[in-house]
Amino acid sequence: MRLTIGDDWHASVTDAPLAVSPRFTGNSVDLAPYTSGEERERFLAATFGSQDWLWDTPDVLRFDPDSRELVAAEFLLPYVSSYAETTARVPALPPLRPGGLRAEEVKDVRLEMCTVLCRVPGDAVLTCLRDSDVLDAPLEARVGIAPDLALLVQHGTVAGWSLTDPARHLTGVHSTPETDPPSPATRRLLSACMDLVLLEAVQDREPSALARLREVHRALRTQPEDRPRADALLALIGNLVEDYADGPTGQHP
Repeated sequence: MRLTIGDDWHASVTDAPLAVSPRFTGNSVDLAPYTSGEERERFLAATFGSQDWLWDTPDVLRFDPDSRELVAAEFLLPYVSSYAETTARVPALPPLRPGGLRAEEVKDVRLEMCTVLCRVPGDAVLTCLRDSDVLDAPLEARVGIAPDLALLVQHGTVAGWSLTDPARHLTGVHSTPETDPPSPATRRLLSACMDLVLLEAVQDREPSALARLREVHRALRTQPEDRPRADALLALIGNLVEDYADGPTGQHP
């Protein structure tokens, strides 16, 4: 299968998906071997593809210059952008085909981040699409580039990506994901945190929304099990707590 990625950038699907587990930080899904900011900088310098720059945050796909095969990816969640939207409409996902990518040529490009987040009850799958027009036609393929992480293909073009069981992959930036299944409490609190991040009522300082924010924050701080994932969720809503829950409308307990 030959895919178009971004503007006039092409790659073929291989039979070798990456074995590394995705890291879901709440704001992004990272598929990468580096474990620090310094390692990341060295890695970007030794690879090619799409990467972020100062004041610019596209999605990241990095390829090895010798084999031209995909070696890393970073996908931002649409709600990171002010132009994003969230919808309950979810496209039917085709059968999964595990595979990697091999770029046709060595060059640097820019890959726009997705702008549409599709959520299902319980957030068992996060589906992120290039734009809302993708919802108007069927998806042709789902290429599993790593465990639970797939690229979505429409009209021969990468039109988005999906992450299955995001709660399992919750972790801090550059941290190694936990191998044990997430607790039921973590799964519930992931959905609660995503609701809060997307809820305009929090920014509008509506009392009921701020009460819910403080309740979720308290539950995460006091959760006895699954602490690394709980800490990742605390980081996700940390700015909301600092800006709103501790603001003039009320004091955080």
